[in-house]
This record gives sequence, structure tokens and C-alpha cells, in this order.
Amino acid sequence: MKFTLSWLKDHLETDASVEEIAAALTDLGLEVEEVVNPAAKLAPFTLARVVHAEQHPDADKLRVCRVETDEGEKQIVCGAPNARAGITVVLCKPGDYVPGIDVTLGVGKIRGVESHGMMASERELELSDEHDGIIELPSGKVGDRFVDWLAENRPDAVDPVIDIAITPNRPDALGVRGVARDLAARGLGRLKPLEITPVPGGFDSPIKVQIDDSLKQKGCPYFTGRLIRGVTNGESPDWLKARLTAIGLRPISALVDITNFFTYDLNRPLHVFDAGKVKGDLRIVPARGGEEFLALDGKTYTLRAGQMVICDDAGPESLAGVMGGELSGCTEDTTDVFLESAYWDPITIAATGRALKINSDARYRFERGVDPDFTLPGLELATQMVLDLCGGEASAVVSDGAVPDTGRAYRLDPARVQRLVGMEIPEATQRATLESLGFTLDGDMAHPPSWRPDVLGEADLVEEVARVASLTKLEGKPLARETVGVPGPILMPMQVRERIARRQIAALGYNECVTYSFIDAGAAAMFGGGAEATRLENPISSEMTHLRPDLLPGLLQAAARNQARGQGEMALFEVGPVFHGGEPGEQRLQAAGLLVGATAARDPWASRRGVDVFDAKADAEAVLAAVGAPARMQISRKLDGWWHPGRAGVMGLGPNRLAVFGEIHPRVLRDLGLKGPAVAFSIWLENVPFPKTKTPTRPALVLSDLQAVERDFAFVVDAGVEASVLVNAAQGADKALIERVSVFDVFAGEKAEAQMGAGKKSVALAVRLQPRATTLTDKEIEAVCAKVVEKVGKASGAVLRG
Repeated sequence: MKFTLSWLKDHLETDASVEEIAAALTDLGLEVEEVVNPAAKLAPFTLARVVHAEQHPDADKLRVCRVETDEGEKQIVCGAPNARAGITVVLCKPGDYVPGIDVTLGVGKIRGVESHGMMASERELELSDEHDGIIELPSGKVGDRFVDWLAENRPDAVDPVIDIAITPNRPDALGVRGVARDLAARGLGRLKPLEITPVPGGFDSPIKVQIDDSLKQKGCPYFTGRLIRGVTNGESPDWLKARLTAIGLRPISALVDITNFFTYDLNRPLHVFDAGKVKGDLRIVPARGGEEFLALDGKTYTLRAGQMVICDDAGPESLAGVMGGELSGCTEDTTDVFLESAYWDPITIAATGRALKINSDARYRFERGVDPDFTLPGLELATQMVLDLCGGEASAVVSDGAVPDTGRAYRLDPARVQRLVGMEIPEATQRATLESLGFTLDGDMAHPPSWRPDVLGEADLVEEVARVASLTKLEGKPLARETVGVPGPILMPMQVRERIARRQIAALGYNECVTYSFIDAGAAAMFGGGAEATRLENPISSEMTHLRPDLLPGLLQAAARNQARGQGEMALFEVGPVFHGGEPGEQRLQAAGLLVGATAARDPWASRRGVDVFDAKADAEAVLAAVGAPARMQISRKLDGWWHPGRAGVMGLGPNRLAVFGEIHPRVLRDLGLKGPAVAFSIWLENVPFPKTKTPTRPALVLSDLQAVERDFAFVVDAGVEASVLVNAAQGADKALIERVSVFDVFAGEKAEAQMGAGKKSVALAVRLQPRATTLTDKEIEAVCAKVVEKVGKASGAVLRG
């Protein structure tokens, strides 16, 4: 956002210097990127007078001039058609740097004739694009500095230009008046009142406007315009051309320059149609799709269905809020114009501009949010300027829709500035600051102005007060310390659990990834998402259209990218939110790990093998144990579609699913371009129950000094029975004495069936008995073993192997 100092002073009554203004803007959050002072680059040039001019002996288009300078008479060869005796010119001497041609002059010969410098044109001094001849000044003495002459006769030409960076949350600062308002609130001057006088309509507009009902609620809530007949579309006045030129815009014609002026002056983009080229009324409608639109940039765009356009009876005349059309554009022959001022929905404009790859000043502002309440006042001000500069007569205003309601209020708590920022600002100062920024105060409720869509809560009020007061005044102070007692915990239990899970997975050898929370629609659908509720209205790209339903898509895509670059073995993990809806609270905290490739590098001892389901199960159990999950969990096969149906399982406590582990479905690996084997686990950290007793310390360590006893059992069972059924049954035989049950051998296959019968296998369990009070007797041990055999037999139909 660029503006000149004099332009700023049109809105701000101030005596502050450019340096003071630049420092204040940066401190207010409107960072000054550059201050360009044209006077500095024009300082070396002086005025001179051509005494004599004659034809160059060896060139038809060159003239040899004798020029009176402050260093005496000099000979200069000039190719300008207006080089003649008696005119006052701008002299560039040998050694001077000429910015427009990026050359440092020296004494040279042109077609054999020596030349001591040059006489400059406006383009060579970067004053304008004029290059038809050298500058002719109507006044001035030989030897005077050219910059001094400009300051007296054309002050806009040497006006400092300030360039500020605008963050997306400050659309109000995209107009010079918004910048002036911030400076006035800081105390660098007084904001001048903006006089808005409605222009009376002399006749009814022959062009009416109508918004399609499907767009009134969102796309185009409000549209206004009026016809102005009998205009003369000539050159703009010098002051307007100078301002536009200073900020890098090329003056075109009075009508176009007026719309550009309001875009930068008041952040009110406008558009003018040549009314003589408009067929019938103007309608704001969604495009059907496939229409071709010739824009003002000279390019033809094919519209997509649903994109908002302004049409007449002949077809699209303007791409709403983005760019006007060439067919209804104004020219020097334009005599009747239709002036439009509308409020467009930011999301709709952003989506259209991105889809068609059109960048314009209008799109830049509308997609960030302009002031909806200023739609009609902006039309009135622009109408008056058109009448002042181009003449003509204005019709009555025509409109459709209504200004959207932006009213809202938030409680102003003066003490909250101290709590959030650490600054002590009197309540009266806080209220005065907000009022100077345009807020309306009603008791302790603050109503944001319509031009501040970024203010959406009480914390934003604190931010406004703090930035205007200047965060440079914030003093560093030590935190208050508790004099007695133990300070309470800072982190919430779930934050502690998240940290523990992250550290545990990293300790298992995984590398942490941080992937985007947005994925493409195909990947989202593949993992149970992709619903309309999780679709982004304004996605960053086509690959980030939906909120992720699971962490695995991001990890699998990251693994595929690494695999394509020669990385065969990977262990990746991520801890973060996943989403099942688009509203607050419709998300869960998940921890996921992914193993791809083999367990070790190639070696001569053949220890290398591909990762399998048990690697993922072991890691999932380790993480669950670290976050406090019970040791005994059920394993079920109620799997989602992205898991291998026979090589995965779900760990849970009844209906409460805690984790899932196993191989990724081959179809998913193929679709994501990943070569297996690949196993993974996902843990829902919020589903793990917290301990019933909440203490700030760890529970006491309970150890027994009595000798533990281990007994081994080999059971013959049907081949389809899972080993976990036997383990759980054995564990429940005596919950007090049995400390651990584990599988240490499985004998299955053709050899096993030859010994034990068709469809049978042998599962060997190790049962550890840990007495707590007294040493176990042989009789007690035999009784527990008998219960183990009984429980396992009832649960699985197993019998002891003979």
C-alpha cells in the first residue's frame, strides 16, 4: 500500500515529519517497507537555458546546442524535436546519475561532436512516461536547483512516497484514510472530517439493477449505481495524475483515474460502465459455465459455473468484484456512464480470482473485506468527483439488496490489558483510544466499526488499545513467585499426556512429522472423511481442500515422497488433531506411527526382515502403557477400510476404542504410491481413561520380596482361535496371584496337524505367579494351574497337549 505525504495530509492534520510518521506506522503494526523521497534523486539537476541550436552536421535528427549553465556555456548534442533557442531546460551534467535510463553521464562524442551532459525529459527523471521531448520550464533562473523549482511549482512531484505492508487482518488500512485514522489515534494529528453530501438525482436511471436471489445472502448482499450522462472523459487534472503516478499507477482517463483514486483513498473499489454499450438492465447472477469473458486486461477467460458476474442482455459485462469487461469499458468517446458501487462477499471473490488467476486491486480489497456501510456514501463521493472533473448530470440512485448487518459488541474489561499484555493503561485512555479508532462505547460494551471485520472478541479490544499505546513501552518484569507452598501444575492433564506420548514414540525410534491439517478430497474419502462439513470454502490449493480425518494420510504421503527419493526404511510419527466436522469441538487428539520397509539394514547375519503387524502392536502397547492405559485390553477386528482385514486389530476397553494397529491395506498403498510392507498404529489419546485418583505425584512403587513362580502350559486348540483368547482366559483364572501371561510358542501348519489332527495348532503360555503375603505351597500352585486349564478350556475349547 503506497501513498504520498500530501495525500495523507488530506485526511490527517499533522506537523509530524516523514520520519516520525514512518516510525509510528511500524509501531502501530503497519510496517513501513520503504520511504521514497524523489527529491533525493533529483537533487543534482539544475536549470539551464538554450542559447543557440543548430542542425548536427552528420545527423538529421540531432541538434547541437549551446547551453547557458551555472558553470558557463556548454555544448550539448540533443535529439529532442523541441530543442531550440530560448527555452529553460533541466540539465544533467557529466558525473550525474540519471535514474530513468540508469546511466551515469560523462563527456562524450555523438557523431563526432563533443557533448557535455544532456537535457532531460520527464521519463528520464522518472516524473512521468512523457518522452516526446525535453522538459520546457515556464520559469526559473539558470543555476537554480530543479528540485527547488518542483517544490514551488509542482509539489506533488517531490512528495515523499510511503510504502507499508498490510497484514490480511487489516483491510481498513488499504485506504489512506484508514492509515490516517491509526495515526490520529496514536496522537500524531487530528483526523479530518469526511464530508458526504448526497448528489440529487435529476432523472430516473434507464439502467436498473437486480441481484439474483441465490446471491443476496452471500455473494452480493448490496449493489448500488447511477447513470451520469453528458460526461467528457478527457485527461485527469495534474494533481490526480501526480498522485496515481507516485504510487505506480498509470493515468488513463478521468473516469478510470477517479475509480483508482477512490480504491486507494477510501478503500472503496468502484467500476464505470459505458452506458451506451450496456444492453438493457444489469443483473448480478452466477455464471452458467462455459461463457467467455473479455476482461480489461485484454485476456479472454472461460467462466466456471457459479462464478459471479454482472450481465446485461448481451451477456457478461463484468467479473463481479474482480475485473471489468472490455466490451463495456470507457473510452475517450464515452458520454454516458453507469457508476457502480457494491459490496461483494470476500470468500466468493477470493475463490473466483484464484480460479481464474486474476490479480487486481479490486479483488485484493474485496477478498479481505471492505466497509459494507460505505457502499452508498462511496457512490455519492465518486459521483461528485465525476461531475466536478467530467461534467454531466447524475440520475437517481438505483440499488438492490441491503447492507449486511455487521453489528456486534464485546465487553471492555480495562483490567484485561494488564492480564494479557502486562501494561497498565488507565481506563479513560483505553476508552479514548477505541473511540478514536471508530468504536462506539455503550457502558462497558464496545461496538466495532463496520470497517473492522477483524475485531471478533474481547482480546481484539485489548490488542487495539495496546498497539496504539505502543508495545515499546512494555517493561520487562519478573514473574511473581509464590512465597509459600508448592505451585500448582501449569499443564492440563491432556497436555501432559500429549507430551508423554510424543516423547515415548520418539524414544521408540520414530522421526516426528508435522503435516498439514488439510488434505485433498480423494485422500480424505479414503480414510473416512471428505464430507461437506470438513470442506474448506477457501482452500490454499486443490491438494488441501478438506480437514484431515486421520493422521495416516499425511504420514503415508510423506513416506511416499521420501521413498521416491531413495529412502527405503522409515519410521515416522505425528501427534495432532483430526477432524470429523467443521465446528468447534468436532476434533480429536490422535497419535499415529508408521513403519515402512525393513527392521534393519542389510547385514551378513540375516537379521533383516520386513516390518509386520507385531511391530506395530508392540509400539502401540508401549505408548498406551506410557500414557496410563490399563494393561488388559480386548482386541477386536472391527476395522476401518484402510486397514488390512486379516492383519490388523483394535485395542479397546469394551466399546471404548483406544488404538488400532496393523498393516495398511494394499489398495491404499497403491493409490498413494507407496511400496510396502507398511504397518502403522493410531491411538486416540482422549479415549484412554484417566486414573480415578488424581495426585500430583506418581503412585507408590509396590514390590514383593517373595519368589515368583512360573508355569508353562501347551494347549491344543482350533487353528482359527486367536491366542489372545487364551491369554485373557488364563489371566482371569486368579487376578490376585497371576501377574503376567505371555505366549512363548505357536506350533501350527502341516506338521502340527499331522501330530494333533486336522485344523489344530498348539499355543504355549507362560504364566507368572507373584505371591504378596506368603510363599506359595505346591498345593496352592497346583490349584491355580488347574483354574488356568479350566478357564482356558471353557473360553476356547483348548485341551492340554499330551
